[in-house]
Amino acid sequence: MFRAMKIFLLTFCLMLSGLATGLRAADDVHILVDALGAGGFPERDAAIRALVASGNSHVSQILQQLSDGQLYVNSEGGPVLVQGGTEGEPTYSDPITGETVADVDPDAMSKVKINNALRTTITTMMSQLTLLSPDRSARLAAAEGMLKDADPANLDLLSSALSAEKDGEIRSTMEAARAVMMLKSDSAIEDKKAAIDTIAARGGRNALMILTMARATAPDDLRPAIEAEINSINRSLALWDIVQNVWYGLSLGSVLLLAAIGLAITFGVMGVINMAHGEMVMIGAYTTYVVQETIASSFPSLADYSLAFAVPAAFLFTGLVGLVIERSVIRYLYGRPLETLLATWGVSLILQQAIRSYFGPTNREVRNPSWMSGAFDLGGLVITWNRLWIIVFSLAVFLTLLMLLKRSAFGLQMRAVTQNRRMASSMGIRTGWVDAFTFALGSGIAGMAGVALSQIDNVSPNLGQNYIIDSFMVVVFGGVGNLWGTLVGALSLGVVNKFLEPFAGAVLGKILVLVLIILFIQKRPRGLFALKGRAVEA
Repeated sequence: MFRAMKIFLLTFCLMLSGLATGLRAADDVHILVDALGAGGFPERDAAIRALVASGNSHVSQILQQLSDGQLYVNSEGGPVLVQGGTEGEPTYSDPITGETVADVDPDAMSKVKINNALRTTITTMMSQLTLLSPDRSARLAAAEGMLKDADPANLDLLSSALSAEKDGEIRSTMEAARAVMMLKSDSAIEDKKAAIDTIAARGGRNALMILTMARATAPDDLRPAIEAEINSINRSLALWDIVQNVWYGLSLGSVLLLAAIGLAITFGVMGVINMAHGEMVMIGAYTTYVVQETIASSFPSLADYSLAFAVPAAFLFTGLVGLVIERSVIRYLYGRPLETLLATWGVSLILQQAIRSYFGPTNREVRNPSWMSGAFDLGGLVITWNRLWIIVFSLAVFLTLLMLLKRSAFGLQMRAVTQNRRMASSMGIRTGWVDAFTFALGSGIAGMAGVALSQIDNVSPNLGQNYIIDSFMVVVFGGVGNLWGTLVGALSLGVVNKFLEPFAGAVLGKILVLVLIILFIQKRPRGLFALKGRAVEA
């Protein structure tokens, strides 16, 4: 019993001691804060530095309030308080505890003034606090801010923070900021040469801009080193620009592949020039909009996965629309390509007007899910997530369709009709229904293309018109009815377009591509990959 009492008394004394220590620490910080309101600017500078040295968690907030002109003190002396409220009815609170202080005469309070030198001190001290923050994102933001400003006055501060930094990305940013500061300072030539190497090692356009600015004020013995690094970065950027254009071309090619792949099998099997194919793409995009709005209103927790529901919905709905069009219009026009062109063009106008009447003529917003938003860097390449996912999606659709045509009974019948319709019919294949379901399949794939395009283009009644001509060019160039030809044709035309645009412009670039395709078709009328098709029947 006596031993338990001794332990209790000892614990109680330690708690009192800790509480007293905490109160003394709080009192010490209050003394330092109150020192901001006493004396002149030199005394306030010393008080600011003492506050930072105290390590109190409220220091950053207090310095920000001082910089914003929120700290006030009684002209006859007293504690420094934070002014809030309105101009007519100000309120005052303790800067450490945040507790409201009553019975303060506003007329007796005056703002704690600072000058430009003190503002510089505050900025430096706040940067120091941020650079040493335990929060990684705060330290990285501070390092990036240092790199942007690159004030040589912060060189010692940055060097001190750099010696304590363990994170690789933050260290790299700090080293780059330190190198830029070195170039602006009066450091020795050897140190500046090392700084040039550090900046050049980062590469990219920011490094090029920094070195170009440094070249203007560099001494003669330092200029050759800067010129050499600038030339090296320019060569590297030129190569990355080529790679970036190839990536943009592949991205555009994947969009063309999605838009054209359904047209390829429709045109190849049925010989129908379907001018309403773009409207199937447009219907798929509007289906995505309807599905997204329905999920957002009824099942908001699933909003980020709305595309997973939109893809099958767009495929089934546009496939059904395509089946209705084939059964009601196109099946009466087989063997008359000009009539199918005019009929499907009329159908496209009807579909556009129907969508315009129901949804209105204005664009509809389809939001990108979080996993398709943003971008990332790969070397000198900038890759957006939505384009990357569209490339993956288009290749998945292509491979799935390829497996369907090669490994399923329906695919076998479709290929038989493509190669020799009369022989396929004599073998018991119902060619009419093969045509119908082929048209529905092509329309469904166009609908899935609309899902993808809704993530990168405006969803409007004219969406499909932007891709129908390019889709026909891809199909004709690659080889009518050949999926591999469609893949190669789409990616090739996408890359060629992106390399022509910087020199010829978007419109003239498309015209040049069209001329090149016409010249190519003169030499190879069946495209890159010719199929044995209806020509065998002639």
